[in-house]
Amino acid sequence: MLDIAGQLKAIHREVGTRPAEDGEEVGVLLARTYDTSAEDLWSAMTDPERIRRWFYPVSGDLRAGGNFQLEGNAGGQILTCEPPTLLRVTFGGPTSVVELRLTADGEGTRLELEHTVPIAMAGSGAGALYVGPGWDGAFLGLALFVDGVFTDDPQAAAMSPEAIEFSRQSVEEWTSVVDGSGTAGSEEIAAARQASLAQFAPGES
Repeated sequence: MLDIAGQLKAIHREVGTRPAEDGEEVGVLLARTYDTSAEDLWSAMTDPERIRRWFYPVSGDLRAGGNFQLEGNAGGQILTCEPPTLLRVTFGGPTSVVELRLTADGEGTRLELEHTVPIAMAGSGAGALYVGPGWDGAFLGLALFVDGVFTDDPQAAAMSPEAIEFSRQSVEEWTSVVDGSGTAGSEEIAAARQASLAQFAPGES
């Protein structure tokens, strides 16, 4: 049985805005410590045979300067690849950038994921509700994989009643984080929350 509350609590979340070369950008930051080495965690996130067991099948020219495509999801360009500490890619578009940073944390490894987009794309900090719960789900899938919980079809598992409930609670966590960040108005947050529930927890909006 999935410890939904414990899995959600294990993830640190932030939402913020900052100046960028072309104006302003909105960013979400997630962090979690995994009970494994940086080398093993890096392998789980970049080895095509392993990543498909908890995320999506991936194809492409998997090296710095190459491109990748997640089956049924986003693709992009690999901007920086420095094993086992830093991976930076575009994700779904050239101005949508995801950076993964791995650092030692006691006997485990801390993973930070930062996803930034121009404010013109996100609208406001409420845009975090369109990506944050999805990344929560990825962090959960990676945690289960590291703990030895495997599935033949991660996407089917993501639609189980437990996973839907995890996503519903994740949307509420992100709603609270956005509200506390001061980066969006109440009407923007309410609208994004409803859209996020429809996307990540169908039937719960």
